[in-house]
Order: sequence, then structure tokens, then C-alpha cells
Amino acid sequence: MNQGIRRALVAGVAAATLAVAAACGGGEDSGTAAQETGPVTLSVLTFNDYIPENLAEEFEKKTGNTLEITYITSNEDGIAKIEGAEPGTYDIAFLTSPFTQGLIAADKVEALDGSKIPNLANLYPEAAELAYDPGNAHSIPYSWGTTGICWRQDLVGDTVVDSWGDLLTPDDNLKGKVTMLDEDRWLLEPALKTLGFSVNTTDADELQQAVDLSVQAKSTLLGYDAETFYSKLVSGEAVAVQGWDGWCNYGTAEDANIQFVIPSEGSDLWVDTLVIPKGSTHIEQAHQFMDFILEPQNGQWVAENILYKVPNKAAMDALDPALLEQFPNMAIPPSTLLEQEALEDLGEGQSAFTDAASKVKAG
Repeated sequence: MNQGIRRALVAGVAAATLAVAAACGGGEDSGTAAQETGPVTLSVLTFNDYIPENLAEEFEKKTGNTLEITYITSNEDGIAKIEGAEPGTYDIAFLTSPFTQGLIAADKVEALDGSKIPNLANLYPEAAELAYDPGNAHSIPYSWGTTGICWRQDLVGDTVVDSWGDLLTPDDNLKGKVTMLDEDRWLLEPALKTLGFSVNTTDADELQQAVDLSVQAKSTLLGYDAETFYSKLVSGEAVAVQGWDGWCNYGTAEDANIQFVIPSEGSDLWVDTLVIPKGSTHIEQAHQFMDFILEPQNGQWVAENILYKVPNKAAMDALDPALLEQFPNMAIPPSTLLEQEALEDLGEGQSAFTDAASKVKAG
């Protein structure tokens, strides 16, 4: 299991505000730094096992530029490294969309020149409609997905599993065989969506209603699990779980009876992105790297090896149809993904959200 990628989504989004606030505090923007020409070494921050092993070699063959890759364990780790280093230390950072949104708002990443990234044409049109960065003005999307219900279609009897309510108030044959995610932003999501509230709400009354409903559901759960939920489905210990689409695929790879569904009430949308931190002295070459990342074979590697959907249409079109048949959620269209609610940087409201999630865990 790729722990680095999980932390990109879990630890990162849950505490985005605190990390972004730290990165944005103090100091004046010094503007664009003096740029270096010729072959350079780009310093890249990314999650472990999230890029092809031969990426650096292939990038150097194509551009003459080399890569120095630093692996991070979470979005907070990446933000801390950027903030703790001299400006210009890092040229590229992989970050999840709420972090990207916060850094854009704080003017801490470079604006992109789309004319220098012709492979933007490989993206789905919907990839230019992402609320955290409309038009990809400051970032490019790398992978995307959603959260829903993973379930064993052979073990639920006649129960139709298609609603967050199936986890919150399960039928008798599901009771004690359901798990939910215990990470802040996802722990409250089933209740928030069931109540018709935003997954990004910081309203005290709405959060309390979600807490009450989530606490009521605890008595029918097998437990909270953000690490091994798909393994519990494989073993049959659980029959329906809240989980991320890509992680559901890890279970499906072991048992084809494991299916994924976006609940009828809707869900969230997360996006992993690339940005150029302010202070880079290699902006031209960083654009070259972004363009290289958007080549179809690189997006195809992500889909085939991590089992995440990618916003790169050319890459998705190149996939073996058998892969999409084996993992049907890989074929969820971009239009459906964008119908889900994008996770946002909660600003000062993050503490209220975290407090609400803590009440559920303690309740």
C-alpha cells in the first residue's frame, strides 16, 4: 500500500489551513527571482511512488535538465519544507487542491504561462473548470477522484447499497459490518451530505447536526478505518465501507465482488496538482517539466500503477479497455466527478471542523 499517497489526501486535507497559514505568514513577496538559463537541475517535491521510476531519466533525455527529487510524507510536510527553505530551493511541488487553493490565495505560487505548456491540450475540458484554480492559471492537475461506498455485492443480500444512509442507518444484515473513515474531512461527510449540507461547511449548527447523526451511527459500525478498509472487504469482515475510489480498486484487484458507488446524495472531489513555488529561478524549465508530466505516457503510468483516475484525456484514452472493465470506477467520466463538491481550504473555519470531528470520535 502506498502510504505516501494516502497522506497526500488524508493528513493533507485535514489540516490544510494550518499548514498554509504557516507558509503564508510573514515576509513580503520579492517578485520573480532572477532566472537561470541553460540546462539546470529542478528540485521537485513529491509523494513517494507517485511518479514513474524513469521520469528523471526521460526528462533529461528530452530537455537536458536533471531532477533532484525530495519525497514528502504529507501536504503539511511539503508546505513545511517550502516554508523552511530559502526562496528558490524548490521549483515544483505536488500538493492536494485545498493546499493549492490556499497558496494561490496567498500569492505564494507562480502564475503559469499556458503557451509554454502545450500538453494542456491533453486534459479533459473539465480540468479547466476546477474551482480551486479556474483555467489552471497557477497549477496543473495530476490525478483526481472521489469518495464513496465500497461494498461486497455477494454479501449484502437483497440490500441496495447506493446511499450514505446505508452506512449511517444500515439494514440488519449490514449492522456491525460497516466501516467509516476516521479522518476529519471524511468522517463527517456521510452525515453532512445526508443532511444536505456542504462538505466544506464551518457553520456551527450544521456541524453539530452532523456530529449528532454521526454519533448515533457509531453503535451500528464495525469501526472507523482509514487504513485497511478494503482488506476487511476482501476478508468479508466488512460488507460495506466508506472509502476512496482508488483504494476501493485495491480491494477489487483481490476480489471482483467488491464494487464502488458514489452515493445518491453526492460526494467530494479531490485533485492532486503541481505548482511552481514563488522564488524559483527555473520557471522556464519548471514549465517544461509540467508539459512533460502531461505527456500521455506519464498519466497512463499513474492510472495503471496507482489505479487513480487522471484528468489527462489522452492518457485515459490510451488505457487497455480491460483495465476499465476490471476497475469500473476508473471509467467514471469527468462530468460526474465535477458534479461532486470540491474539497476547499476552510480558512479560519478549519478548527471548528476539526473540533466537530473530534466530538464524534469521543462520543
